[in-house]
Amino acid sequence: MKLNRGDHYKVLAVLEREESFTDEEFPEPEVVASIVGGVRRGKIKKTEYYPFASKPVRWVLALLVMVSAVQSILTFTRHDATAAPLDCASGTLTLSGSTAFAPVLQEAAKEYHRTCPDAFIPLTADTFHGSVGARRPRRGGRENQTDRQPGLGDRLAFSDGPKSDGRPQLLPRPVALSLFAMVVNKDAGVQDLSLKQIRNIYAGKITNWSQVKGNNVPIHLVSRNPGSGTRTSLERQVLDNKPLLAVTANDCTALDETKPGRCEVSDTETLLSTVASTPGALGHSEVGAATAHDDVQQIRIDGYPATLEGADEGAYPYWQTEYAYTYGEPPANSLAAGFLRYLANEVGKDIIRSHGDRPCAELAKPLLCRPS
Repeated sequence: MKLNRGDHYKVLAVLEREESFTDEEFPEPEVVASIVGGVRRGKIKKTEYYPFASKPVRWVLALLVMVSAVQSILTFTRHDATAAPLDCASGTLTLSGSTAFAPVLQEAAKEYHRTCPDAFIPLTADTFHGSVGARRPRRGGRENQTDRQPGLGDRLAFSDGPKSDGRPQLLPRPVALSLFAMVVNKDAGVQDLSLKQIRNIYAGKITNWSQVKGNNVPIHLVSRNPGSGTRTSLERQVLDNKPLLAVTANDCTALDETKPGRCEVSDTETLLSTVASTPGALGHSEVGAATAHDDVQQIRIDGYPATLEGADEGAYPYWQTEYAYTYGEPPANSLAAGFLRYLANEVGKDIIRSHGDRPCAELAKPLLCRPS
């Protein structure tokens, strides 16, 4: 019992038990409390009762709790600047190619730089010119990994569809299944066309929407320039490898509204805006971009909308594989290789799906990601 300095008192406790109780029924008492007090001139000045532990023990317990709390805070708030993700690489990566796949790449490049601050992927309005350029990526001029392979790891080109023959140094990697859609100006008055009707329209046999139970409006075809992935896929997948009609106006704004015609534009966004503003216009676009334009009408083909399930099952014809091309095999620790792995991991797959495309690896039949 703790006493004030110079003070003391005595406590006498007498415990009794009947002889009939055994040790098991009446065990020895345990001390679970303490009394701290002071007596002066026969009067109690201070008495404190501690039901669990004495003051020194409580101070030790409080100290241990504080240490534990500080350690927990440090664990949850510390920032380990050196723990970079596995696929992070440093340097500058040049992207080019498909305008249809550009929204996916723009978002992926932004998120990759956020994850890997030492990786720079500059994007401008001139970054994506279409798939024709993607199938001709040049070897970079910067010394990247070895003297024998300058620039192999700092350039990626994306294309809607396979490369042409005679380019053995271009290595393709299937990235995603890209869906495309036929779109019309809303005054056309149609929402569904058969595959045969679409082919007759592009062959010039159907020139007015009234011939397919639409409104009495001449049909104006708005197409992408030669080399576009969406145009090439349209010719191969929908038009049975038939070429498009000759251009009747070099500028789409110069189309004669009173008679059918055809014009060409350089990118997906311009095509969608042109279709929306041109009476009777019919065009083609990547599905994600078309969905974002509520001023155009997407067309069903033989009753099937542009869905990944329809493409996967072979019911919807207008789709293509999005390829990433490199000039030779990029080094494993290069920025190009790291960015390709990023597109294939869960974050990259989420970005691809958010724009209406499907990672090739997720298809029920992955080999369908390589249409002929």
